[in-house]
Formats: sequence, structure tokens, C-alpha cells
Amino acid sequence: MNNFSVDLTNCDKEPIHIPGKVQSHGFLVAVKKANHTISYISENAETFLGESAKNFLNKSVSILNSFFTQNEIQFDIEDLLRLGVIRKSFHAISPHPTAIGVKPYYLIISESVDNWLLEFEPVTLQYDLQSAIGRSASAMLQGKTVAALLKGAAIEVKKLIDYDRVMVYKFQEEGHGEVVAEELESKLEPFFGLHYPASDIPKQARELYKLNLTRLIADVNTEDAKIITFEEDKPLDLTNGVLRAVSPIHIQYLKNMGVHSSFSISLICKGELWGLIACHNYSAKFIDYKAREGSKLIGEILSSALEYRQGEEDSEIIEKFKDTATILTEHLSRDKYLIDALAGHKKSLFDITLGTGVAIIFENKLKTLGNVPADEDIWELAEWLKSINEESIYYTHRLPEIFHPAKKYKNLGSGILACNLSKDLNEMIIWFKPEQITTVQWAGNPEKPTEILPDGLEGLSPRKSFEKWSQVVNNTSEKWLAEEIASVLRIREVIITDVNKKANEIRLLNEKLQAAYDELDTFGYTISHDLRTPLTSVKTYTELLLKNKSIDEGGRKMLERILTGANKMNFLIKEILNLARVGRSEIDFEVVDMESLIKEITHEVWNAFKADNAELILGQLTDLKGDKTFIAQAFTNLISNAVKYSSKATKPKIEVSSYIDGDEIIYTITDNGIGIDNRYYDRVFELFKRMDNVKEIDGTGVGLAIVKRVVEKHNGRVWFDSKLNEGSTFYVAFKK
Repeated sequence: MNNFSVDLTNCDKEPIHIPGKVQSHGFLVAVKKANHTISYISENAETFLGESAKNFLNKSVSILNSFFTQNEIQFDIEDLLRLGVIRKSFHAISPHPTAIGVKPYYLIISESVDNWLLEFEPVTLQYDLQSAIGRSASAMLQGKTVAALLKGAAIEVKKLIDYDRVMVYKFQEEGHGEVVAEELESKLEPFFGLHYPASDIPKQARELYKLNLTRLIADVNTEDAKIITFEEDKPLDLTNGVLRAVSPIHIQYLKNMGVHSSFSISLICKGELWGLIACHNYSAKFIDYKAREGSKLIGEILSSALEYRQGEEDSEIIEKFKDTATILTEHLSRDKYLIDALAGHKKSLFDITLGTGVAIIFENKLKTLGNVPADEDIWELAEWLKSINEESIYYTHRLPEIFHPAKKYKNLGSGILACNLSKDLNEMIIWFKPEQITTVQWAGNPEKPTEILPDGLEGLSPRKSFEKWSQVVNNTSEKWLAEEIASVLRIREVIITDVNKKANEIRLLNEKLQAAYDELDTFGYTISHDLRTPLTSVKTYTELLLKNKSIDEGGRKMLERILTGANKMNFLIKEILNLARVGRSEIDFEVVDMESLIKEITHEVWNAFKADNAELILGQLTDLKGDKTFIAQAFTNLISNAVKYSSKATKPKIEVSSYIDGDEIIYTITDNGIGIDNRYYDRVFELFKRMDNVKEIDGTGVGLAIVKRVVEKHNGRVWFDSKLNEGSTFYVAFKK
């Protein structure tokens, strides 16, 4: 069984899913899936059934039938198990009402590797919860802001379970948590606004909170019941169990807080653990299973509403940034000089973020708006950014802690968001946010989250002090919002497009790109002449050797590996030749029937990737004027990527459509796949560059380089929007 000895030096590694015990307000029986024999049972089953728990081990689960009744009639537990297997779920079966004598119980069935978990809990709820839950959800959703929504949730959950204190606890980016809403008895001291160290809820506990959306500790002062088995070397996995015992460290933590009973409801936002509805009672209190399920439903409704309400609050900011980007695009198209377009009008780069100042370094000139550091300090900062930042953007809300010279102007620039326009020429834009001195209220000193054991032995125990502890935070600004970062990336793309259009032949970046293109063309044709012939020989002789029956199995495996490697190399050579061919060939302009072309491409791609489960949505497909072969090549790469990188989604969805914007026809290819980290924005279209999150997916890093070259050959442009784990949209703009 589980012999792990835990203290605070190793509690982040504690196997809390296999505690070897259950809470004693109910009892557990584990049944082998293969033959329905009892493989594990909690010792306290004797308290409920009146017979020693050991007597049930290795017996058929049908031995339990005589102990239980349903509506005063015995029922067959095996029938329930078979029904759940047929339905491939026990959600509709659990909780199953039963009785031991005259006392009502719930049977909750869940899965555990090779076993079914049968957990029995007393029934204490004597009224129908359905209408109460409906009223609670309706009242909670009256909140028009995120803060009001969270407060409403705390109020309604407290009504439902009647605990002394109900808190909404949000996990912050740094790992610690903050109480952002609270409802409590008047005699209690409020915890609202207090922060708790990340060590209070270890990583593995957070993972279980994502799997088990509710968690009850009925009484911290009762002794847990040991699980017994004849298979001592195989601890029972209680990940899905409702009675799973709690880490002794956490029990001691609750005792130190004076809490006798706790209940938590997980809040999941965009697939991640956003926070918890954490409930404390200062006396032992059991919550009926159906009341817990009702609370879970409140949590699930709150989780969905959080995403919606947060999106509503963000949308106003997003629209403001988009409007500014549109206006700046118009300025760039009219004004002769870039600095004038970006800084010489009422709407300017200053309005792209919520920063209080901005500096533009372009063609060795510096232009500033708003509250910014001195010119010499900005030049020094720009040199540092050039030396440390390889990506398109860089941002921090604690610059003085990272770049010490910034301490002298922390009142103007404790936070910066910088984007590169040209790394070679050290051209960039930097937005600034001032220092915001804040006082963080902690529940106890976060630097002393533990106490030395009083007996002098080595080891640590949970902290005993939860007195309010204030920490003054200096050298930091307000954090940069995701919307601000997206806004900067958006305007950066507009600026770079404009710069390339107006100064294409004199810019150092374009000279280097042209040289790289020429070298790539030469390299591609060298591969064609020098590598394909010997590669064909390698494949041919390998295939001939494979036909030789005298070669043993080990030799055949080696030859098959050689053949696989040769095929991969051949595919890469073809990709490079395709890229080189785009650079050398002249464009043969014609009107391309895009509806017919896209349908042909999607048919081929779906067959190639066996993507029958992927949904394809085709919108308006406007005809283009260009080289049909090259356009087909570009769209094949984009649609193939969309299918390939969304293949791991539960329901892959790819959408292709177009719209007309001024003198451009813009095509969009959208997927709900793994997405792209915005830090790697510049690398996406580079040759042989692949992101870290696609290492397990086959590819060469050439496809998007081909797309970019084809589009530029047509005097068009290509860009994308993406969010990690949510999907990407690629935009391809052609002249009408």
C-alpha cells in the first residue's frame, strides 16, 4: 500500500491519489472489472454492515446484495455494474439510492484502473434541490460584472450548503491565490482580499481539482478508515473517488486555521483551473452527495459565466485598440513619413495600449509621446533590449528588477512593452507604464509558510500563523493585458507592411532577405542535381536488399529504417525545390476559380490525412487573379497545416472564407488546433523554423515559407492571429 512519509519538504510529490484510506463517514468496496470479485474494502465497512471487512475480500460482489435494499426489495449490484458498462458511463446511475436496514444510503460508482469503486454514503438531504439550484443560478447570474458575479456565487453557495464561510479563491499568474469574493457569518473575521502562498495548494492537488470538481472533508478530527486488500503491492487509485482521504499535511493545515470541515468547488476557465469556491465550517459538517452535486452545477455555471463576463469586459478595450489600429493604418497610407503618421495626429501609438508613454526609434531618430524617461535612458534601454530579445515583442511589469539602470526612472517606466521593427537596425517601439506601489495583504508571512516541528526532529509542519501580514511591492507596474500585447502585434504588422512597401530596396533587412532568397535558390537546384540521384540509388538498392530472403529480421529492420530516412529526405528535397521554384519562376496571371480549387484541395487534404472527423466550413470563396499553380500550392500548405495541427482537438474544425477590404481580397483559414505562442510571431514564416509545441507532429518547416514567397510574388501579404490551445487564423491578402 502507500507507505509515503510526508512533510512540507516533499508534499508537492505526495501521491495524494493513493492515500490507502477513506474518510469514515462512508465506506468503500473495490471490485475487479474482470470477474466482479472484491479486491479492496475499507475497514470501517464493519461499522455499516456488521461483519468484518476481511470476510468480504476475494468474494463475489454479489455477497453484498443481502445487506442492501431498494424500496424494501433487494437489488443486484452486479446488474448495476453491467448496466454502467453497457452505457459506458455511471453518471446516470450514480448516486443510486439504497438502504442498509432502515437507513438510506447512496451508492456512487466510479472507475479506478482495473477496478470499479463502489462508495456508500448516508443520505441526509430531505428535500428536492432542483428548484433551489435553479433559483441560485438565476440570482448569481444577475451580476453584470465579474466581481458582482463572484460575490453572487459566494452568497448562493452559502445558502445551498450553509457553511460558516464561503470564499471565491482565484489563482494568480505567480501561483499564489487571492480571496476575490466572500460570504460569511457576521462573527467571523473577513478574509476578502487576502493572498495565500502557492505552497498552500501543491501542484498535484491542483491537478486533482481539475478532475474532481468538488471535494468534501466532513470532519478533520475523525480517524480515516484504512483500505485493506490481499494485493499489498498495488495501492488503489482513488483519483475518481468521493471518499478519498486527505493528506495529513492538509488536515493539519485546516486544524491550524481552526477549520473543522471544508468543501471546495473547482472553477475551470478555458480548460485550466481558474480558482476555487472554498468553503469553511468551524464545526464538523457533512454535505449530502446531491447537495454537493448541486454545488458543482453552480460552479460549472459560474465557470461558463466567468468566460463570458470577462470577454464582455475585455471587448470594449479590444474594440478601442482595433479602432486605433485602423486609424493609424489610414495615416500610414496617406502620410509620407512614418513618424508623422504614428505620432503626428490626435490618434497615435499612444492609444495602442493603456501605457502612459511611448517611444519610437526609427531611422536613428527618437520620437516620444506622453510620460517617458530621458532620451539617453531610452537609447540605453534600446541597446539592452537588442542584446536580450530575439523575438518580435518583449514585455515585463518589473523592469527595475531585471534591468537595474531603470530604477532611476521607475516612476515613469517600471513596466515596458517593446516590439522590434528591425533588429539589425535597432528600430523599435517601447510603451511605458509607471511604478504602482501596492500593498499585498497575506494570510500569514509568505516567506515563512512552514513551522519547525516542536519536538526538534527534522522536518516541517504547516504554518500555524494566519495573522494578516502586509507586503509593500515596489519596482512594479500594472501588468500588461493580453489585449494590449495583441494590439501591439497587430500594429507592428501594419507598420512593417508599410515600411516594406515604401522603402523596399533601401532597407537593410530586405537586402539580407534577397541575398538569402538567392542563396536558397542556388542551394535548391544544387540539391536537385547533386543529391537526388545518389538518394534514388540508396532507395533502389535498399528496396532490392529487402527482397533478399536470406537477410535476417534485424537486418530487415535496419534496411527499413534506411528506406524511411531516405523517403523523409526525398520529401524535404521536394519541399526545398518547390520553394526555389517559386523564386525563379515568372507569374502567369489568370482568373482562378477559387471555389473549384478549394474544394479540390480540401478533398485531397482530407484523404491524405484521413481527416473524416474534421468539420469543414466553406464561406464566400472569391475568385483571384494570379498563377493558379502557385496559389494552389499556397492554399494546400495552409489547409494542410490547419488539418494537421487541429487533429488533436476533440472536434477539429477548419473554416475557409474570403472578404473584400478596399482594394484587397482577403482569405482566412481558421482552425481550432494547438495554436502558436505570440513570442514566436516572427519565426513562423522562416525556413526550417518549427515551434516547440509541434515537435511531435511531422513537418519540415518549409510550408509557410513557400506560402509567404508565393503571396509576396503576387504583391500580397500574409499574417495570422493565434492563441495557444485555442487555434489560429491565417490571413492571405491579394490585390483585386
